[in-house]
Amino acid sequence: MTARQRTSPVTKSEKPPTEQKPTIASSEDFHLSPPKLRVIFVISSLLCSLYLYLLCFHYNVDGELKRPILINAGLSLVGFFVTLKLIPVAARYVLRRNMFGFDINKRGTPQGDVKVPESLGIVVGIVFLIVAIIFQFFNFTEDSLWLVEYNAALASICFMILLGFVDDVLDVPWRVKLLLPSFATLPLLMAYAGHTTIVIPKPLVSYVGLEILDLGWIYKLYMALLAVFCTNSINIHAGLNGLEIGQTVVIAAAILIHNVMQIGASVDTEFRQAHAFSIYLTQPLMATSLAMLAYNWYPSAVFVGDTYTVFAGMTMAVAGILGHFSETLLIFFLPQVLNFLLSLPQLAGIVKCPRHRLPKFDPATGLLTGTKDGTLVNVYLRIFGRKSEKSLCIHLLVFQALACAFCFLLRHFLAGWYK
Repeated sequence: MTARQRTSPVTKSEKPPTEQKPTIASSEDFHLSPPKLRVIFVISSLLCSLYLYLLCFHYNVDGELKRPILINAGLSLVGFFVTLKLIPVAARYVLRRNMFGFDINKRGTPQGDVKVPESLGIVVGIVFLIVAIIFQFFNFTEDSLWLVEYNAALASICFMILLGFVDDVLDVPWRVKLLLPSFATLPLLMAYAGHTTIVIPKPLVSYVGLEILDLGWIYKLYMALLAVFCTNSINIHAGLNGLEIGQTVVIAAAILIHNVMQIGASVDTEFRQAHAFSIYLTQPLMATSLAMLAYNWYPSAVFVGDTYTVFAGMTMAVAGILGHFSETLLIFFLPQVLNFLLSLPQLAGIVKCPRHRLPKFDPATGLLTGTKDGTLVNVYLRIFGRKSEKSLCIHLLVFQALACAFCFLLRHFLAGWYK
């Protein structure tokens, strides 16, 4: 959910003035702000440099495994430039259909009256799918054991893109949104042929009496619940220019680093292939998301809509499930977990929940003040004081990066003792 206010339809009790015609957004005079490529260069350098160093220099990754990863990276780079070119084109089309919003966090300023095209996450989703499908030609054969799960993963992601765009157009109620990822995971759950076992932590083996426990259908239920959480957690931890995409690229970078570390430290072929599979999905996600961030960074020229948030969450959930590191993925999502726990009283209806749980904007100073709503954005402002929207977004993304770093430290200290 971005910090936007959609144009409200006229209700039955309200009659429009007869002398006025319906307002139609014109795309002829629309000029999209240029992409903030310098910001994207800095962000991508910070997030991708360690991953590329580990992949190309630090670990001796087998050539047969490195080749498809680099091909996927090359296709992802092409996807970055294609997305960059398509966004202005798509922005004009959605504006013609009156799919625009106003930035609530700039209300009372000239920028708050600008019509911002929304639902542009559909561009990222389409380019991602095209890149992922073309990649099959270079890596998978007809008898590949991973081809069925790969296509099932793409089907789930495609399903979620469709449902997200439907939500942007129809404004689906929140309680219905919670159920949508459950349907989108069906292709993945039906095609999943991996293990359904978990490794019992060593301190608990003496109590349980088993080192490995087969959960069966319970494990698949857990997979579905994980997908529901990831898709919705990105959606509710939002409201600032660049925050939705920013948290996605930070988590995606952590996923890539984790995968290449596991590939470099293991000699098990199937284990390495599972993590490479996760990389095949995460690299296109990160590349296309960075292209969108060039337009969505403060001040935002476009809104991504729920299409992007649910698509990004589902993609990372699928990457974690098929890469067999769902526990690690949840720790990467630590800020989202915290935001969900803070939001739970309002989401459950215990406390009144407004439509937009955003901080209060002061047009005189340009600063945001935290409200009593239970979101990480508001709690952060209440603790650390008023901040500008750009500064607050950077602070929250740094917190996201620290949470991912904490996950790596936790895995390091618990290695050999926990499992």
